[in-house]
Amino acid sequence: MTATILANANVLDTEAGELLGERHVLLRDGQIAEISETPLKDSTAETVDLRGRTLMPGLCDAHVHVTAITPDFALLKKLSPFYVAGRSTDILNGMLMRGFTTVRDGGGADYGLAHAVDEDAIIGPRVLFCGQALSQTGGHGDVRGRGENALDECFCCAGLGRICDGVPEVRRAARDEIRKGATHIKIMASGGVSSPTDRIDSTQFSLEEIDAIVEEATAANIYVMAHAYTARAINRLLTRGVRTIEHGNLMDAESCELFKKHGGYLTPTLSTYNAIAKEGKEAGMPAELQAKVFEVVEYGLSALDMAYNAGVKTVFGTDLLGQMHRYQLGEFDLRKGIMPAADLIRSATCTAAEALQREGEFGVVREDARADLLVVDGNPLDDINVLTDPGNRLKAVIKEGKFYKNELQ
Repeated sequence: MTATILANANVLDTEAGELLGERHVLLRDGQIAEISETPLKDSTAETVDLRGRTLMPGLCDAHVHVTAITPDFALLKKLSPFYVAGRSTDILNGMLMRGFTTVRDGGGADYGLAHAVDEDAIIGPRVLFCGQALSQTGGHGDVRGRGENALDECFCCAGLGRICDGVPEVRRAARDEIRKGATHIKIMASGGVSSPTDRIDSTQFSLEEIDAIVEEATAANIYVMAHAYTARAINRLLTRGVRTIEHGNLMDAESCELFKKHGGYLTPTLSTYNAIAKEGKEAGMPAELQAKVFEVVEYGLSALDMAYNAGVKTVFGTDLLGQMHRYQLGEFDLRKGIMPAADLIRSATCTAAEALQREGEFGVVREDARADLLVVDGNPLDDINVLTDPGNRLKAVIKEGKFYKNELQ
């Protein structure tokens, strides 16, 4: 791979929450090889003058569904996986062009899609994947309607989840996703909006099933992320070793204490509720499922406010579906009234990497980290909207040392 020197960069230190001033950064073999306060010389490297622009880590969206080309999950399960993969390419490309160089998929993406991105056959952010999320019968990953009884489970199809019941089945399902390369295991541990037969306030999976799944993930040196809304669902998960809780709209003060005690991370996904409430039906979500979003949408901000003020570590995530993926950067706008810019940026960079067990690998501009970088006009620490206007403010997207967008001239 060729080497590149990024000269005259205002480097954003995400951990300290400050601009370091003029730096010169050498990228080699996909990593940050050197950072210097004085100009660098390397006869093998091309020099790109950033002229004082801000150089920062690429963003991480820790809750996406890159194969969710429609919010109608029953329809998605019936579509050709080749068609879904083809349509996913636009979703992935859009994410990268918004500045996301890493995403964590919460159900649907697999090794093949992630590998295609790694090979540049598909242009998009690096994909960390769970394969298919684990769901109990009648849980958030069971897309059958009340009148449907057949369970035609095809594990190579385009759905987001697989059904498993009882300790032996959940062990087998977790082991199978690990066999297929999962970087984490996702479980559906409460009711949800887009599932037709469960209730938002239900808990899902028995404690014995949760323990078995966490044990299998731990044995493979990976972790468990869990879909959960209510305090009743969240609190039983944190005490059993689940690392990240997704959504969390109906959490309580006890949940906050358990997050801190057990080292858990919260991934609010405010943008998806606003998007579904606004245009879920238009985007293809059945009307009766869109109606369920109003049970949780008004509590999202208050839950984030409670968690943030209690010192819970929060991670950037969006959970957008279908045509609503375009609202991805809107998550910053929804959170900025509660979190200062430095913490908002951390949630999408260094804190996200820490939560995903990849601390120091991405989310920082540091020697030996991945050369996943953005060049922006302006200082996002002063104005988070620098990051929400990629058409005008995002001048370069670099992933593993390669430019995927370059408007620096």
